[in-house]
Amino acid sequence: MKRLLATVSFALLLTPLAYTQQQMMGEYLDVFRVKVRPEKRADFDAINRKVADANRKGKGDFWIASQSEYGEINTVQFTSTRESYAGIESGMNAFMNAIKEAYGPGGLPKMMADFNGTILSGRAEIRRRRWDLSPNPPADPDAYSNMLGHARWIRTIEIRGRNGREEAIEERLKEAKPAIEKGSKWSFFVSETTVGAPGPLYYISTLQPTLAAFDSAPKLPELMGKDEFTTWMKGMSEDTISVETVVMRILPEFSNPPEAVAKVDPDFWRPKRAVAGQLTPAKGALTAKAGQ
Repeated sequence: MKRLLATVSFALLLTPLAYTQQQMMGEYLDVFRVKVRPEKRADFDAINRKVADANRKGKGDFWIASQSEYGEINTVQFTSTRESYAGIESGMNAFMNAIKEAYGPGGLPKMMADFNGTILSGRAEIRRRRWDLSPNPPADPDAYSNMLGHARWIRTIEIRGRNGREEAIEERLKEAKPAIEKGSKWSFFVSETTVGAPGPLYYISTLQPTLAAFDSAPKLPELMGKDEFTTWMKGMSEDTISVETVVMRILPEFSNPPEAVAKVDPDFWRPKRAVAGQLTPAKGALTAKAGQ
């Protein structure tokens, strides 16, 4: 029902700082993305509140849930940080044990069947976080947890590359990195899909506390200079098949973040269960368009 997050592995030639960041903040992103049936959205929400609640109480797995507000609507993503493939397996086991503890031996298959009945499709991916390509990464785990704890929105640029052009794409990203770091303090997280989707596929994400924050996002043409940016864009267009930008809103009621993240804003990350009959629709662009 849920596969999820993980952050970064590094090549041997990376700097000691990059290696330290890998050790401290994980190596992979374990991601599960689903397309929800519009007519089943209320059922989908109810199931995922139960799942998150069971994992909080049963010391189960950890993940962050978010939904597409600008992009393909009724798309929900669950993301977990993993340090290794063994960590992925441990997280899955913790997840299943928490559901069994809350609902008994038969609870897991029933909940999975109910969940599958609310979605049109799903895709699970393992992504490797690329700190060597990521501008202004957090200095340490505390900084990362603080950033994630205050985040409410995620903007992601998905770059689908042409086969055999991985090195060229990465060179373009390496060219952009110093320009961004010189002219901006914004943090961007670059990852690449290693399992679960046709590649090469890269993601560039940034976390922000408000939607309005994106008004001040750094503009690469200004940071690189017009002529250099024009050359850069020409090369990127030759190396890629498509580029898509989506904006997602974090869903705390469907999330179970690590304690280091939750304690940054417990009122947001540990929402109290609403009384039956008093649930109100979530705010945001997706809610407004849900019936379309």
